[in-house]
Amino acid sequence: MAVRKIVIVPTLLTLGNAVCGLASIAYASRIGKEGFIRGLDDAYVRELNNYFLASSGWLILMAMVFDALDGYFARLFKSAGRFGAELDSLCDAVSFGAAPAFLLLQLGPTWDWPLLHRLLAAVATLYLMCAILRLARYNVESIEGIGSGKKFRGLPSPAAGGCVATLAILRGTLVGTGWDVPSVHAGLEVWAVAGAFLVALLMVSRVSYPHLTKQILRNGRKTAALALPAAILLVFLRELALVVIFWGYVLTGLSQYIAVRVAERRKELAAEFDDTLP
Repeated sequence: MAVRKIVIVPTLLTLGNAVCGLASIAYASRIGKEGFIRGLDDAYVRELNNYFLASSGWLILMAMVFDALDGYFARLFKSAGRFGAELDSLCDAVSFGAAPAFLLLQLGPTWDWPLLHRLLAAVATLYLMCAILRLARYNVESIEGIGSGKKFRGLPSPAAGGCVATLAILRGTLVGTGWDVPSVHAGLEVWAVAGAFLVALLMVSRVSYPHLTKQILRNGRKTAALALPAAILLVFLRELALVVIFWGYVLTGLSQYIAVRVAERRKELAAEFDDTLP
């Protein structure tokens, strides 16, 4: 009986990940509908839409918490196995594939701009396909023992989902601030489309990204050292800090990959030049 209770803990945490993904989709689906159904005034409708937008993003981040904890407890209770790995990928496909893709449709240009909205739909579709491909590739590589536990090959799907979610949270919390102007909202719409296209391609790329969750959970000293700067960043920048953290992770990994590739290419060119000398 005790063993069953221990094994069920990571399973329930993994399923909690999927539930958060479903809740995120449910909140995002209500954007733009409340005023039509209830006949509310425009100001209140806008406030509701922002609330649903931010809530949908927060639920994706909550799914990331469940995703981090299920692996930790599976290792803690020595109950990790193929069932848990497959279940985790299925839940990730909902929370970090379908949910961000659907949220992206609500975050970007509306049907008021038909061409841009079709482009947005294409990017959202690409994002979903790349997230599923990323998860399938990860499962195959883990079975075949390809790669290391310290780095991911390709951007992990939770980080990609977090990039979309943080943009939704930021846009949903602009009300009442000096940044609540049409130009900022338009900029976030463009960023959402272009950024989602970038993270979609990075998920199926060969760019390496560190496994931050494992490093944080296993190395208490480094976590404590980073806790204060992170707390200060969150206090002063609030929702913007989340955008900086997630997009900083994405762009840092990409820039390091480009720097390494450029250095390797220079060495190859230097070697070829030396070979041509008499």
